[in-house]
Amino acid sequence: MIEKCKLAAAQISDIEALNTNTVANAVADFEGLNVSRLVITDQTGRAIYDSNKDSSVKDQFVLFPEVVKSLTGNDVFYWNYADGIMRSTAATPVYSSGTLIGCVYMLEYDQVQGTLFATLQDNIFTITLILEIVVIFFSIIIANVYSRRLKRFLTSIRRVRKGDYTHNVSLGGHDELTELGDEFNDLTHRLRISEEKRSRFVSDASHELKTPLASIKLLTDSILQNDMDVGTVREFVSDIGNEADRLNRTSQKLLSLSRIDSQPDHIFEVTYIIPTIERVIRMLQNNANENEITIVKEFETDSTILILEDDLYQVIFNLVENGIKYNRHGGSLHITLSRQDDNAVICFKDTGVGIPEDSIEHIF
Repeated sequence: MIEKCKLAAAQISDIEALNTNTVANAVADFEGLNVSRLVITDQTGRAIYDSNKDSSVKDQFVLFPEVVKSLTGNDVFYWNYADGIMRSTAATPVYSSGTLIGCVYMLEYDQVQGTLFATLQDNIFTITLILEIVVIFFSIIIANVYSRRLKRFLTSIRRVRKGDYTHNVSLGGHDELTELGDEFNDLTHRLRISEEKRSRFVSDASHELKTPLASIKLLTDSILQNDMDVGTVREFVSDIGNEADRLNRTSQKLLSLSRIDSQPDHIFEVTYIIPTIERVIRMLQNNANENEITIVKEFETDSTILILEDDLYQVIFNLVENGIKYNRHGGSLHITLSRQDDNAVICFKDTGVGIPEDSIEHIF
């Protein structure tokens, strides 16, 4: 459209004087313009020629926006679509010897392209509507599938909450919900192992509790039912004390197991190692003396660690007690404390029978 305007402007620019006759003759020579309306103005915006005979603006000042902008030296083109018709307008200035002498304005209605555009618009609307229906349909299907999988997952959670740690959830697929199900199955597996260990420990502890209780019962009955000298009574009372200590240690283990569930993992305290070791040695020194076990201590320097003092005491007590119990008569137990970077290293070395090969894999 703008090219047609420039072509007409080039032919008009050769006219020496713009007037009605010269412009009309020049327009008669135009070929192949095929526009709905052609308006030619002078430099003031007054129409010299108008191809529209019904509402001609000839000899009038044309205030079309395209004409006003064109007379400032700009090429102008507008396009719009309405009611199935494509409407295009264009204007371009006319120069003669570098001087602005007027402008050419063209208007064109294209119903064919308008119909084509309307058809394209209808097709886009139809395709969009179909796509929306398809998206809604698949969204409903996906939502239902996801909802059923989520319900299976919630059902599994309720079963595990009731204590069924053997249950696993099977969701299928390869999405985030499947990964969550795999993590859930791993968690139930760990809970099952933990519960098995707990049950085994409680069973073992119950068995150990029965033994010292039965021993204490037999010892007390023997004292009450028999006439004994003072030495024998003292011996029996000493045995009762030993069984009470054994019973106390077993109950402490049960309390420690209970504390695992009742206390969060992040509760610690600053604990000095050497005083704890010294306290354990004082408690077990008599046991060592009975077996003529020599306890050798080698401490480079005291160290503090973040741990509950009772937990540290229990660990050291078990290791020292085992070092005495499973040592040979007249043997020795070496306890060393050293630092390696940020770690405190406690080493227990005895002259005992050692750990059986088939039991080493169970040490943690």
